[in-house]
Amino acid sequence: MFEGMVFHRIIFCLCSLIATLSVADEELSGGATTVFQDGQNAFSLPLANISRENRRAHVIGNSFFNKNWVIAPASTTARDGLGPLFNARSCSECHLRDGRGAPPQGDEPPVGLLFRLSVPGTGAHGAPLPHPDFGHQLGVRAIPGLEPEGRVKIRYEEIPGTFADGTPYSLRRPTYEILTGASSLPSGEDILISPRVALPVFGLGLLEAVPEESILALADPQDLDGDGISGRPNRVWNAESGSVELGRFGWKANQPDLRQQTASAFHGDIGITSSIHPEQALTARQWAALSGVYLDPEPELDEKTLDRVVVYQQTLAPPGRRMIDDPKVIQGKALFAKANCTACHLPEMKTGAEVSGIPELANQTIRAYTDLLLHDMGPELADGRPDFEASGSEWRTPPLWGIGLTEAVNGHTFFLHDGRARNLEEAILWHGGEAEAAREIYRSFSAEERAAVLAFLESL
Repeated sequence: MFEGMVFHRIIFCLCSLIATLSVADEELSGGATTVFQDGQNAFSLPLANISRENRRAHVIGNSFFNKNWVIAPASTTARDGLGPLFNARSCSECHLRDGRGAPPQGDEPPVGLLFRLSVPGTGAHGAPLPHPDFGHQLGVRAIPGLEPEGRVKIRYEEIPGTFADGTPYSLRRPTYEILTGASSLPSGEDILISPRVALPVFGLGLLEAVPEESILALADPQDLDGDGISGRPNRVWNAESGSVELGRFGWKANQPDLRQQTASAFHGDIGITSSIHPEQALTARQWAALSGVYLDPEPELDEKTLDRVVVYQQTLAPPGRRMIDDPKVIQGKALFAKANCTACHLPEMKTGAEVSGIPELANQTIRAYTDLLLHDMGPELADGRPDFEASGSEWRTPPLWGIGLTEAVNGHTFFLHDGRARNLEEAILWHGGEAEAAREIYRSFSAEERAAVLAFLESL
């Protein structure tokens, strides 16, 4: 009898230990790379398991990510070449403390919110066709002697709604007017405008390390399983490899890897050329306005600097979860799954067995809450602007890790691709298309249940 009691006691202890490890493991958003910080620097720490060599590259890349670029020619040749048209002077001006941008308040320029422009049709290799006069992105700032392309006026309309229990809520719908000189740039059939808030840059190395076959295995473009979710991959052009590849970065998964994502941001946002984008992003009309302006004929971003900035982003660690044993958080996690939010915001993925240059990223179970696929979010969130194979109503599932720390890091709680949602609940309520059923389940929850879901999201 005593031996039986001991045996059962051992089994009970083992089961309790396994359960404890399982719960504790949920804290590790990025596996062994996870860091634990809940203040302003929560998104700005290197991988917990980073090597000495990669730490050096991380520190150097950090300096180029945060320092302002200046107009060329300058004595600081390693940081000159700004413009001539640009949106920001540094990477961190949009991604403050490596976090999320926000729509402008009042009449301030939209630094953390950029505007992609195109016209109907496709350009080279299936990319959006840039506007013949304004190019592929609105330049809201310019070097001295030149005028910015325009400025943006944002108006919001309040849209009332009601939860199933009768509780009212209100959403705000934005409209945009692009002012160019004394006139405005008309939106409509002749020009496609897509507002894009700057995304957080931590944990990107882990997302890049998820094998392509793992992402493709999640796709169900024909909704063969009948769950109403039909995620599909974007196929985009890789300028370096000269081939069509899986897109995984950006709001519409329109970039294949971090190197091209970084070079494209330097090119479009800061006006810095590189080996990937050796020519200035200027239209014929814009070139004509540059008489007498110095432009370096060589790439302004050298290969070593580009590599260091890429490594910096690859080695930014995701913050660990918090409050995972809080009963309300546990309840919210179950309700999040009950609403089938996990069909797109996949709780777990695993990185590949080998990661070139950064072995610290290999074999990690990560909890980013994304599938890196495109999903149709319905007409309310549509920008009407295709991007490679992404339609005008499709968006990549944004990762949710760290989302509960946005206010602590960036001082705001504006979410979705254009920052229209003023908090997490409004972000949920804007979901449509493939996510409409999940939204309606959330609307049917009681006030206590809705609070639990939000508590869960705050714990991420």
